[in-house]
Amino acid sequence: FPSHDILGLISAMFLSTACVVEKQPFHEGKILGGKQVSAKTLNLGYTTYVEYCVQCHGMDGKGNGPSSKGLLPPPRNFTQGLYKFPWVAYGELPHDEDFARIIRHGLNGSAMLPWDISDERLDAVIQYIKTFAPQTWEGKDKVLGTKLDLPKDPYGDVYKHIAVEKGRKVYHVVAACTQCHRGYATKAEVQQWGTELGSSVDTSAADYYQLKPQDGEYNYKVLPPDFTYHSLRSITDVPSIVQRLMYGVTGSGMPGWKDVVTDDQGIVTGK
Repeated sequence: FPSHDILGLISAMFLSTACVVEKQPFHEGKILGGKQVSAKTLNLGYTTYVEYCVQCHGMDGKGNGPSSKGLLPPPRNFTQGLYKFPWVAYGELPHDEDFARIIRHGLNGSAMLPWDISDERLDAVIQYIKTFAPQTWEGKDKVLGTKLDLPKDPYGDVYKHIAVEKGRKVYHVVAACTQCHRGYATKAEVQQWGTELGSSVDTSAADYYQLKPQDGEYNYKVLPPDFTYHSLRSITDVPSIVQRLMYGVTGSGMPGWKDVVTDDQGIVTGK
């Protein structure tokens, strides 16, 4: 192309972006998650979203932005109103701090990077993201999920080796995590643990040491992580592993285990 055509194209792109960013789509506030959000906040959230989020998540919030091609996992489709990593029970509405934690820290092993934006813009974009799923968020009757208080770790570093050994048994026998994840112990060890715990364990499956893709609610197969290889999306320390075990991963096939394993079993598995 002639140089003046290239300059003209670049100018047009900047003008187009400026026009989109200057648009003020909200003329009145909304009640989102049971709280009133002003039009000013929503408009700031819109401009923030266009500047930082639209390339992956798309203008319509469906995860179909121009940079989404080939990304695995795909960017979140906000119109579904499903959120994988809040610290509330499976399927319940997340709190603003859940959004903030993911935006601030990103998701390991994905294209969702940490974003360093002001507190004002952070709150605004969180509220704007909710408008993509009005069926989930709009109205005074929407109730946020219940936060789970984690028990204190009774093992600490001194008795960590005991916790790890107990965790191996919980993982392979009590919680039967190998139904989705892979096994990490010999079949003889697992059978011995099953006998100790009075549980029958089937280790005969050909894929016992393989990951088993799961049907999720995001229109793609969800691959459970290999804990010796994959980055864990929302995990930063042992307490966050326990959080994830107890809450599950909404829409992925990974249920919350709060009513299946005890607090102690959750802690040792997280070790």
